[in-house]
Amino acid sequence: NYKNVSIPDSFKIDLSGYCMPTTNTKVTSKFGPRRRRMHNGIDVKVYIGDTIRAAFSGKVRIVKNQGRRTGYGKYVIIRHENGLETVYGHLSKQLVSEEQYVEAGEVIGLGGNTGRSTGSHLHFETRFLGQAINPALLFDFEKQDIVTDTYLFKKGNNRYRRSTSKGGVVASSGDTQYYKVRKGDSLSRISQKTGVSIDRLCKLNGITRRTTLRVNQVLKCS
Repeated sequence: NYKNVSIPDSFKIDLSGYCMPTTNTKVTSKFGPRRRRMHNGIDVKVYIGDTIRAAFSGKVRIVKNQGRRTGYGKYVIIRHENGLETVYGHLSKQLVSEEQYVEAGEVIGLGGNTGRSTGSHLHFETRFLGQAINPALLFDFEKQDIVTDTYLFKKGNNRYRRSTSKGGVVASSGDTQYYKVRKGDSLSRISQKTGVSIDRLCKLNGITRRTTLRVNQVLKCS
């Protein structure tokens, strides 16, 4: 319960040590308004019985069943050491108990179709102190990777990102945009993908045109 908790203006969330909750890659419903209500997570296509894993290490806070035709159905909420909470909904089976400590990648349940669901899928949410963060700002299910190594939470600014660039991901965190370096990327190629000049990229990141870029290095773009 976060009713009396003061939400900081900003907070850095370390995403290292992550595990993708599912190896499935198809997002069937995005974060955002849906039929007059807010969809505070994303839906990933899974099949009944598919393995669902903890995204990070932490303590299981809630293991509940909201019923046959309401809400998340069988769901699990985990509070992680990096400040995040993750929600896993519509499970067919929960394999953890409340107050249990789990490691990143540990199996916590099986995919299902319980609750308010029109087909088997995983409803996945990311929250910070009760504030919903668009999971697409943190996780790229299609590429089975995180978007950025460190996510900067900003109060009131954690809902959307711009569309994915070809070959790399541009993530938006408040007023700042980030680019994760992919294999074969150069400053010239990143400049073309992001629309940011090479000189500007160098200035934003304290690098020069001669700097060797590392795969998975995260660059500021604005």
